[in-house]
Amino acid sequence: MSDDAFRRVVEYAPSAMVLVDGRGTMVLVNEQTERLFGYPRAELIGRPVDLLVPAGARAHHADFRHSFLSSPSPRPMGGGRDLFACRSDGSEFPVEIGLNPMDTGKGIMVLASIVDITERRRAQQVLEQALLEKTVLLNEVHHRVKNNLQVITSLLNLQASNANDPRVRDILNESQNRVRAMALTHQLLYERKDFSRMDLGDYLDRLAQLLRGAYRSGSNRVELTLERPEQPVYLDLERAIPCGLMVNELVTNAFKHAFPDPRRGDIVITLSCTDNDVVLGVRDSGVGLPQHFDFNAVKSLGLQLVPLLIDQLHGALRIVPGGGAHYRITFPAALSARGTS
Repeated sequence: MSDDAFRRVVEYAPSAMVLVDGRGTMVLVNEQTERLFGYPRAELIGRPVDLLVPAGARAHHADFRHSFLSSPSPRPMGGGRDLFACRSDGSEFPVEIGLNPMDTGKGIMVLASIVDITERRRAQQVLEQALLEKTVLLNEVHHRVKNNLQVITSLLNLQASNANDPRVRDILNESQNRVRAMALTHQLLYERKDFSRMDLGDYLDRLAQLLRGAYRSGSNRVELTLERPEQPVYLDLERAIPCGLMVNELVTNAFKHAFPDPRRGDIVITLSCTDNDVVLGVRDSGVGLPQHFDFNAVKSLGLQLVPLLIDQLHGALRIVPGGGAHYRITFPAALSARGTS
């Protein structure tokens, strides 16, 4: 490219362009450089490029320049550090700088492209502040929801303690467990500060602890355990509550019906994950399901809820034959845009 054509390209570039020789002297600048730094062109040509560097950084700038010239290659300047330039009035402003070495036949020169990123920084700060405010708001929302659900649990507990009918007490206690399962979701979100997903293994572990406490009268005869993978299995918030409620209903049903006194046994919650699916199981070593068992024909509210909750998970249920009751639920690890509509 001829000198005249090169000068025109530099002159009409949208960013400030400064051509510096091997000694660090500015030999060519464009109009954008004049506007950005507030110097007329005549005051820049022949002056050291350090003139455009803040006073506090000039002592090291020569070392950086020599280091670049020792192995010149096109690259951004700074390597992750915040860079600032200095205007004629002494004010400093943040910049991005791209360095392009040029072999002129008379030595290496460097063409520097300089962009003022003040507005970008300001916009980024606004976004970061908005994100912080949103996070604080979500944190407060989950905290309040959790507290309100705990109030409902306390009211149900008070009502159950005043009920004379054992069947009514059982119904109220089961309702307490459902509310606790929902409250646990908001509790974990509040603790982890991640409002987009939760570790399903941690959630089921805490849920199992709640259920052990709820059925502590039979805990000496029945052992409830959780088998989970070492790696976390994440689930989106939309399906976390249906998943917890489903496990709550299946485990509750096992505690109530699988181990008539004085039978002993185990209830096991299993969690595993393939490339595309989450596999969740609840099995017990109890008396097993009635012959020709059908979810659609049961009268228990809890078991009536199970198919509805599995639909919310976009999953499928399989009852595994064998001793005791064994439910295996498979659902997508992540929902597609079509699946969430």
